[in-house]
Amino acid sequence: MAAEAAATTTKFQNPDFRADFHPDIAVMAHDGLHFWQFMIAGSIAGSVEHMAMFPVDTIKTHMQALGSCPIKSVSVTHAVRSILQSEGPSALYRGIAAMGLGAGPAHAVYFSVYEVCKKYLSGSNPNNSIAHAVSGVCATVCSDAVFTPMDMVKQRLQLGNNTYKGVWDCVKRVLREEGFGAFYASYRTTVLMNAPFTAVHFATYEATKRGLMEISPESANDERLVVHATAGAAAGALAASVTTPLDVVKTQLQCQGVCGCDRFKTGSIGHVIRTIVKKDGYRGLMRGWIPRMLFHAPAAAICWSTYEASKAYFQELNGNTNSGTVT
Repeated sequence: MAAEAAATTTKFQNPDFRADFHPDIAVMAHDGLHFWQFMIAGSIAGSVEHMAMFPVDTIKTHMQALGSCPIKSVSVTHAVRSILQSEGPSALYRGIAAMGLGAGPAHAVYFSVYEVCKKYLSGSNPNNSIAHAVSGVCATVCSDAVFTPMDMVKQRLQLGNNTYKGVWDCVKRVLREEGFGAFYASYRTTVLMNAPFTAVHFATYEATKRGLMEISPESANDERLVVHATAGAAAGALAASVTTPLDVVKTQLQCQGVCGCDRFKTGSIGHVIRTIVKKDGYRGLMRGWIPRMLFHAPAAAICWSTYEASKAYFQELNGNTNSGTVT
């Protein structure tokens, strides 16, 4: 014992002795990525998703906006035809600049918060669906605070009718005419919609991905892109279908007073729902559900595939960096 103690003392007194500790590895988040890498991967995924599916989102916004706007039918084909005939194909992309400004930062927050919460809530069980759902809710509360203002601008621009000249004109006029609160008029509704949406989405995605990998574990790595895309599409479609009524309420609150749309006395969800039902019946609460599902299924497939591919790139990059520095 005395000899071992002496040897240990000598080793720690040796100036050439260096502990095998690498701070870069210590600060890694789970899955072998740094926090900032989750943010970049999420930002890329969100931007690609929303830009690719933007025309479908424009159709959905037109269908959900009641009032004297050009489109009054819940028919997708009628909505597309009306937009193209009245304003041309470019109208499908009106407001895309606002989407670009909001989607990147919001999804950076979205995915990084999700990964951090999932790491700490899952504990020793990485397949904990409740942890995935709760992590998704935490992520959406944070990301919606970033995205809601630009989403409001985007939806107003999508309605067209030359109400606003562009993103900054819309921002300035809303601030001057309606005040800062107008940017967050739909925040409560957005969170109440996106909380169950995200809970269903993430839980479904993780469960579907796990199930697909278990079907053919020997080829899981080779078919990773297909697995992520399929799981994402299933999650997006299911989550979109159950939250359409609240999405209609959100659109109404964000577009009130624009292009002849109703202006509400309060931001109460109940008041908006009663107004919609009185004006258009209960089917009014499901306006745009087809383009919403057509948006979210492929959008989620694109988003998750891009996100997982970006994560894989960073994991490989970190592995190469660590293998070059670790001795």
